[in-house]
Amino acid sequence: MAVQNKVVIITGASSGIGAATARLLAQNGAKVVLAARRESQLQQLQQQITQSGGEAVYQVTDVRQPEEMHALVELAKKHFQGVDVIFNNAGIMPNSPISALQTNDWNNMIDINLKGVLNGIAAVMPIFAKQKSGHIITTSSIAGLKSFMGCGVYGATKFAVRNLMEVIRQESATEQTNIRTTTLYPAAINTELLQSISDANVLQSMTQLYNQVGISPDAISRAVNFAIEQPEDTNISELTIYPTKQA
Repeated sequence: MAVQNKVVIITGASSGIGAATARLLAQNGAKVVLAARRESQLQQLQQQITQSGGEAVYQVTDVRQPEEMHALVELAKKHFQGVDVIFNNAGIMPNSPISALQTNDWNNMIDINLKGVLNGIAAVMPIFAKQKSGHIITTSSIAGLKSFMGCGVYGATKFAVRNLMEVIRQESATEQTNIRTTTLYPAAINTELLQSISDANVLQSMTQLYNQVGISPDAISRAVNFAIEQPEDTNISELTIYPTKQA
């Protein structure tokens, strides 16, 4: 399958969607480069993958720091001689009403959910453009397609990612660099993301929803695998993933 031997950088790999995706891709023969801020979780995940016969390396990385993203690419080149895919998955969701004026949370979401994605793109773009191939995958959210009360700034970062990724796709086609893009729009997926919600009322309502309909992050890992395994002439640009039970 086309996933085999692909070198895939995954941010936010210490848990949830990132960890599930790393496990599945490695199982299918990809060489995964794991990035997050929590070293113990990265180390544990790497050991799980290698003990199962897969290939993985990790590096503690803060996506807000451009130099750390460039160092991550260098790690991939050192161990696996290149990069084929970057999965910009790191994100936070400290939701609250706009009127609560949680400006520190706003800035952190912009720095991680948007600037972090841009830093990942900037780190791989020269390589992808030179080799005239590559795949940029980014986790947006259902909040990047629809507006939800209590999710204003989070949704704004995810709407921005949607636009960014489509422009990259169009520009790549025009520039003939063959860079594929895939934007993911997960709905209620059971991860640690809810733990970052700062407003008690928003947390209560979202927790209730997720408890009722939430599904495993394995659902997103399968979507990522599907997008990567398509022929090079085929670009799966957007995938929206709902739990079947979610209205």
